[in-house]
Amino acid sequence: MRVQAGIRRRTVMLTTVLSTVALVAGACGGGDGAGDEVRSVNGQTYDLSPQQASRVHADKVDSIAAQVPAAIRDRGTLIVTGSADAGAPLRFYATDDRTVIGSELDFASLVADVLGLKLDVRTADWAQNFVAVDSGAVDAFISNVTVTEERKEKYDFATYRKDTLALELPKDANWTYKDRESLAGKRIGVGSGTNQEQLLVQWDQQNVAQGLPKIEIAYYQKTTDYYLALASHRLDGFLGPDPDAAYHVATTGQTKIVSTFSGAGDALQAEIAVLTKKDNGLIGPVHQALQYAIDHGLYRKVLDRWGLGGEAVQQSRINPPGLPKKAP
Repeated sequence: MRVQAGIRRRTVMLTTVLSTVALVAGACGGGDGAGDEVRSVNGQTYDLSPQQASRVHADKVDSIAAQVPAAIRDRGTLIVTGSADAGAPLRFYATDDRTVIGSELDFASLVADVLGLKLDVRTADWAQNFVAVDSGAVDAFISNVTVTEERKEKYDFATYRKDTLALELPKDANWTYKDRESLAGKRIGVGSGTNQEQLLVQWDQQNVAQGLPKIEIAYYQKTTDYYLALASHRLDGFLGPDPDAAYHVATTGQTKIVSTFSGAGDALQAEIAVLTKKDNGLIGPVHQALQYAIDHGLYRKVLDRWGLGGEAVQQSRINPPGLPKKAP
């Protein structure tokens, strides 16, 4: 899944929310970063501080760390890239407007810990992340990346989350969703170049083949833009990553999720994974680090920290079946 362009700054998030929705915020007492925690309407808390004192850590596991390619092991760092604006709670900016935080950073941090490496965080636009992996400038791309059959031709994957999409509507929407036919004639937002776009286009083609009105597909790159469009009813709905939608619903209470879908549609349960350059020797230890985190309860702590318990997997898999290639 290409991650939707998200919220760069907390101030931008607050400005947007205040102009469209009511953010439920709660200041936490004591120490640096007081006031950096947001408490949602359902009780989930989010640490937005740059310090990330509540981040989950792991000890080095020597048997796994020994399998890291020598060049990376000797360097002592794991260089991880991700999208600049993935959106909360996946990958976004803390309250200092500089530090990247979120669930994807937590997973990267866990992997680095187990491998005995210091995490080196990089940020780039979606397409440039692949370029960075291709060139060897970074070791891994960890930013809500879906396993696809096309990508498997060039990259290796170690999975760590279900890839779930959500259809998000304004809370006061005057229409209901039953199935893809409900979208006929509706204006639905989506991110360009994403697997959710592929799914929406497929639904539209199926609807048109049945003689139904076309889905009006509107493309957005920034979270702030499509949430403004939802609030003003310029969009009937938005199809995007479930974590983004769940965070927005929980922290504002002004939209609703009416259905969720596998990122691969009906074909299979799509999965999110760490992406590395193919056959460079890194995916094996990364996979083992993820499985270690799953087996020892650290993985679940990260999911719970960001309200993503519904996306848990029982095991990490290397290069599982992915999103099918587009029909020629």
